[in-house]
Amino acid sequence: MSSIPGKISLEEVHHSVSTSQTGLWRRLFAFAGPAYLVSVGYMDPGNWATDLEGGSRFGYALLWVLLVSNAMAVLLQTLSARLGIAGGKDLAQACRSEYPKPVAVFLWIVCEIAIVACDLAEVLGTILGLNLVFGLPLLWGCLVTLFDTFLLFAIQRFGIRKMEAFILSMISVMGISFLIEVVLAKPDAGSVVAGLLPSLPPGALFVALGMLGATVMPHNLYLHSALVQTRKISRFVDNKADACKFNLIDTVVALNLAFFVNAAILIVAACVFYQNGIVVTEIQQAHQLIAKLVGTNLAQLLFGIALIAAGQSSTLTGTLAGQIVMEGFINVRLRPWLRRLITRSLAVIPAVVVIVYMGDKGTYQLMILSQVVLSLQLPFAIVPLIHFTSDKVKMGAFRNKAWVAVLAWITAIAIIALNGQLVYDTLGNWVNGGLSSGIYVPLFIVIGLVVTMLGYISIAPFFSGHRGWKHEPTTNATHVISNIQAYKMKNIAVALDRGKSDAKVVSHAIRLAKLEDANLTLVHVVDTAQSQVYGQDMYDEHTRGDEAYLDEIAEEIRGMEMSVEILLLHGKPSAELIRYAQMHPIDLLVMGAHGHKIFGDVLFGETIDTVRHQLQIPVLVVR
Repeated sequence: MSSIPGKISLEEVHHSVSTSQTGLWRRLFAFAGPAYLVSVGYMDPGNWATDLEGGSRFGYALLWVLLVSNAMAVLLQTLSARLGIAGGKDLAQACRSEYPKPVAVFLWIVCEIAIVACDLAEVLGTILGLNLVFGLPLLWGCLVTLFDTFLLFAIQRFGIRKMEAFILSMISVMGISFLIEVVLAKPDAGSVVAGLLPSLPPGALFVALGMLGATVMPHNLYLHSALVQTRKISRFVDNKADACKFNLIDTVVALNLAFFVNAAILIVAACVFYQNGIVVTEIQQAHQLIAKLVGTNLAQLLFGIALIAAGQSSTLTGTLAGQIVMEGFINVRLRPWLRRLITRSLAVIPAVVVIVYMGDKGTYQLMILSQVVLSLQLPFAIVPLIHFTSDKVKMGAFRNKAWVAVLAWITAIAIIALNGQLVYDTLGNWVNGGLSSGIYVPLFIVIGLVVTMLGYISIAPFFSGHRGWKHEPTTNATHVISNIQAYKMKNIAVALDRGKSDAKVVSHAIRLAKLEDANLTLVHVVDTAQSQVYGQDMYDEHTRGDEAYLDEIAEEIRGMEMSVEILLLHGKPSAELIRYAQMHPIDLLVMGAHGHKIFGDVLFGETIDTVRHQLQIPVLVVR
């Protein structure tokens, strides 16, 4: 585990996909992908449960809920992508940056609950799929799902594009399977069209909210705002505008494919089960009956295969979402396998308990309940998203237009109102059913906290006005960037000590001098006892040898058509080099390092640290 101040989400794939291709179709393909990863969450096993429940219990009547939910999803996912592209943050990072820490932590906790609820549906879906296709017992399926996700980490190692290709293949399996299912079921076209007209039969609110929560999934908003940043997009306005346009196309296409899959499940359930007076209470029941009622075992096999594909693909995107929200909200990064193991364990435990005590029927009801939990968490993702994308300072030219903001707020208010009605009805049922009085106090404390937090994130931004990110982490990079200058080096001094490192020192100096077309000055400090006393007046055999050494090297360098001079100094090397560099127009000093340790510095003297700490010019140390 590590703290990652100022880090980006999914750093290993951030800006890893180029979008500089020319031509409309190539650019469209470069941007295509993030919405398909997101769309998997709209086709996970939780959707299956609510779609089967809605279709078998109410026929085609709730088909309009899927249509409206899909329209809401397109709108909200578009805002999420826009936040990542224009705002430069994913939704979790934006919440941490904008809200006080207690609020951010609360939002993180409810988001984690939603991710576990979503993962619970994925666990149950995979368990049931393995049971239906291979006959694997449910408890053994729990063990498989605890470890199967690690196989998917291998896919991530190949990059984001390979991951997107894998997800698209899973979507194709589901789409083809249910296209065949619909053809085999032979639905009545008139009834399908009638189901697109809004109506809410008695007792349908719970299932409708489950369908809404299963379709507009909160963690997908966090996920999408991070995934769009895997594309390398210039900060110029025109490039961001193109990115928003191409991501809108990506979102519309991907989510409409998801709508087709969900609608197909509901239509098959309505056509096969509702018309025969059968209410599906477990997925195994649907699997067993569908072959008998449709008249072919192919439908049964396709049903199980598609269920496994749904569970496996949504497992991968759930892992990414969990990683994003933990990094974004509380600035902590766990190793992906550990993060995944924690989330999956929290999902497997209730699945095992329900399987042991309630059997197959319990898994189905638990799956529907998990989707209702997602719906209850949805306002805590939608409201901040609308506020952030409507802020002209945060979003600039990409802030929500008035009509977009109005539609977004209507969506948010409708979801909040429906959730409020569901909570009210549920509490009424609990009270009438003899709820223990000891539960009242903690229950109302939790409800009060939830309402207070929702009120705060809904109202507070209207009073604070438009502003930049409140808690933007600083790295002082702006100060550094504003003071960067492209210095031109004219004179490079090279300190030589007649040691083994001189060859490397001169090599680096020559390379720099050629690049900069600079003059070289070879400098040697004569540090004999006589030189330290008599200075420049001392010209003994040792001094003559040092001068000849510099002359010979300089002559060789001149043969390379480079400008070079030599200079002998006398005294303590560090003091003389400092004095020389301070009194002459030297742009760079190149020195050699011997790698002395503590005793070496005592015996031979310490030069480098003394020189570099007292000079204002750059010092290049060559080892």
